Amino acid sequence: MAENIEVSDNPGSSRFEILVDGEVAGFAQYRRRPHKIFFTHTEVRPEFEGMGLGSRLAAGALDQSRASALPVVPLCPFIARYIRRHPEYKDLVHEDYLDLVEDQA
Repeated sequence: MAENIEVSDNPGSSRFEILVDGEVAGFAQYRRRPHKIFFTHTEVRPEFEGMGLGSRLAAGALDQSRASALPVVPLCPFIARYIRRHPEYKDLVHEDYLDLVEDQA
């Protein structure tokens, strides 16, 4: 496993990135609006799959959204599924978009 893993916001590219030993291993693309952040796509590079980085990326991006007091709109299926599996993040979802994280029974 890598020594140094961090999630950082790259506003110039409109994405949160997960860095493994300084190398971009994946990202969560977003569109920031005045009162919310839309997550549109999440991707982990193939050579980094199977290391749990997607989950760490989702958690880091959501934690930073919480710190910025930005409600999230999880248009990205990966982020929506992560929130379904981790209900402690459900309070971040903008009220108009709660159906995106409701259980699909």
